Amino acid sequence: MIKAVRRYVVLATMAWTSVYAGPPFVTDDPEPVDLHAWEINYGATWLRTMNGSGGALPGIDLNYGALPDVQLHAQPQLAYTRGTGGNAVGLGDLELGVKYRLTSPDQPRSDWMVGIYPMLELPTGSARRGLGAGAHSVYLPLWLQTTRGRWTVFGGAGYWLDHGADAHNAWAGGITALYEVDARLQLGAEVYGSTRRHIDEATATGFNLGGILQLRDGLALLFSAGHGLRNAHTSNNGTAYIGLRTSFQ
Repeated sequence: MIKAVRRYVVLATMAWTSVYAGPPFVTDDPEPVDLHAWEINYGATWLRTMNGSGGALPGIDLNYGALPDVQLHAQPQLAYTRGTGGNAVGLGDLELGVKYRLTSPDQPRSDWMVGIYPMLELPTGSARRGLGAGAHSVYLPLWLQTTRGRWTVFGGAGYWLDHGADAHNAWAGGITALYEVDARLQLGAEVYGSTRRHIDEATATGFNLGGILQLRDGLALLFSAGHGLRNAHTSNNGTAYIGLRTSFQ
């Protein structure tokens, strides 16, 4: 099956989370959802490489404010791949995480917010069919964020601990800038990348352009599209995400 597409199904869903970050971007932020609040993102992801395409349809990103400054996260997905090795649809790998804000929520938004967001990827998808990695992995990132006027900038990096055959531990991260056009619309751009996570991969980088459109209270449209920058022909000939975010308490 399509190795590059299979690994992307796991990688591209690593951070589609949180209210002003994550979906529709790959880069995440340190800001958890409010205490006892829910945020659920329903989205579709797509990636094309020189060998085919793949993604998640749908991916469901569940976030809950369990404690002050603590967010619990789970992301099940229905994964798919299409390419020269055949087509497959089925359950993808499951992502679990805990976001913890290290700084005070009462500080000015212009100050730097800092948080950690460890993630565990469980191999619930079939590696034989190209729908999962076939082994668990752990991501240990540090995220930062600041707001200056209408601009919000967030980003960070972390270390992947991969346990699959021929897997490599790797660094991965990114940075995103969002501009508040008005009370309903934010537009932004991100650059992200990682060192190689597999013996037949190379270091890769990419970018996305996207935004968040508030449709009504508690409901927003999320959208982004992008392309690879380094080693794009093997890792990223085009990506897209579209989804809906619901927020309630």
